[in-house]
Amino acid sequence: MSSPVLWYATRTTGLVALVLLTATTLLGILTANRAVSSRWPAFSVQDLHRRISVITMAFLACHILTGVIDTYVHIGWTAIVVPFASSYKRLWVGFGSIGIDLLLAVAVTSHLRHKMRPGTWRAVHWLAYLSWPVALSHAFGMGTDMGQRWVTVLSVACIAAVAGGAMWRVSLAARRKSHALAFVPVHQRPPGVPVKHLSA
Repeated sequence: MSSPVLWYATRTTGLVALVLLTATTLLGILTANRAVSSRWPAFSVQDLHRRISVITMAFLACHILTGVIDTYVHIGWTAIVVPFASSYKRLWVGFGSIGIDLLLAVAVTSHLRHKMRPGTWRAVHWLAYLSWPVALSHAFGMGTDMGQRWVTVLSVACIAAVAGGAMWRVSLAARRKSHALAFVPVHQRPPGVPVKHLSA
């Protein structure tokens, strides 16, 4: 079955899923750093993160379903979860499969979080961050709209948002570490850490 409706639906849901995945990744960065305020308490940021994650998976499912059903190109059902199983644009479809596998691992372990060790759950949850660049690679390799200016601007905005969030996270972690070391007695500080004179 092939139809222009399926073709446009695949392209549209793919772009929306990329934007939502970007938002999910950015919120994950903020949640991990407990970026809260009086207007955005921790529980609200976490709840928003979960809700957008669910919506992301819904659009991703539509993107996959319309792409496989459309017989204009043959992708195959196996290629959904088995990387590089598709004969059509094997590399880029394979990246999409890897991204799906990573997100599924995160989704399943999130539901089983209460049965897992915290360290194990966090290690698996880090895969969510890896799924974003993999999905972005899939979009750039497969997306027929990437040549259009507005799609390019959208993609650059997604990259800038996640990159900015990552830099903020590293900067915040460094400031917190520096602040914590300021209160550690001199004889307990790691070698090479300068002594800072603190004012009241």
